[in-house]
Amino acid sequence: MKHCLLHLLALLLTPALSLAQPTVNVGSKRFTESYILAEALTITVNHAGEARAVHRPGLGNTAILFAALKSGSIELYAEYTGTIAFELLGLTAVPDLPQLNHELARHGLAAGVPLGFSNSYALAMLESRAAELGITRVSDLAAHPRLTVALSQEFLNRKDGWPALKRAYRLSFPEARGLDHGLAYEALAGGRVDVMDVYSTDAKIVRYRLRVLQDDRKFFPAYDAVLLYRADFPVVFPRSWRALQGLQGRISSEVMTAMNAAAELSAVPFATIAQDFLAAGPAVAEAMQRERRSFLQALFGPDFWGLTGQHLVLVLVALALGVRWACPSAFGLTGHRAPAAGYWEGRGCCRPCQPWRCSLF
Repeated sequence: MKHCLLHLLALLLTPALSLAQPTVNVGSKRFTESYILAEALTITVNHAGEARAVHRPGLGNTAILFAALKSGSIELYAEYTGTIAFELLGLTAVPDLPQLNHELARHGLAAGVPLGFSNSYALAMLESRAAELGITRVSDLAAHPRLTVALSQEFLNRKDGWPALKRAYRLSFPEARGLDHGLAYEALAGGRVDVMDVYSTDAKIVRYRLRVLQDDRKFFPAYDAVLLYRADFPVVFPRSWRALQGLQGRISSEVMTAMNAAAELSAVPFATIAQDFLAAGPAVAEAMQRERRSFLQALFGPDFWGLTGQHLVLVLVALALGVRWACPSAFGLTGHRAPAAGYWEGRGCCRPCQPWRCSLF
């Protein structure tokens, strides 16, 4: 009896104890990758059992999340080293993490736990076209000056964009075309363009089966994904911090791209993607990548001609039934009797296969 009463008391106190748990607010920006990473951080902290993690989705741009961190409105979020260096600290280069943390310390913040991937500018080609020409690196493009290049206006006009890239790799391409990213993907798929600029974890890399060219001369700055957090977080939440450190190096660019594709191309909820990834590690996301098919591949799959034949049969049957019932109805509505067999030939006004041209109608 005493044991039952204690058990009942524990059940009654559980909600109160959960409410007494401290809260860890995880922020995110307004784009797919940020949402997925925030969900992964939220789940990880909750599993640690030390605090109740809450995802605060889509808070805004970099400056807004930076201010939220400094004010204590959120405790952490996933950010990129290049963004921290250039946009938040006003540096002219991306230093290593110790130097970055030296600069962040004056804001009461720190960066750590490199997640394993970088989301920076990159050049990409269709996998089939790149394989045909044997191109795997940006420097390989120098041997193919006749390739057609289409770039976003931002990358085309930045001083540290296309002009600097051409100089760094000694590329002799003619003038590149300025083209919106969405249109450039379609042009690349249609063979009207050979090379375009992308963000290295863009979901459409999977959809269009692109090869991201290796930046073998390290031209693009490092935009490595890390956690940006309040400096006192590891001290206040030591168990949660140890759990978050377990994410270090677990997400490759290919895995992140596949997770972005699952959200954007297959409408899988962000939380589901994060949960699946954490449950089984990179194998789940890599499996999603292997199984992802583009729209055209799905459309012209093995069952395409069989389904097309079925569709045509159904259309012809429907047309025949329509003619069978529509013609008598037309005569009834006009007050004319249906003509006997051979009527059209006898009238001489039209051929048997073209009754709709007769003046009777």
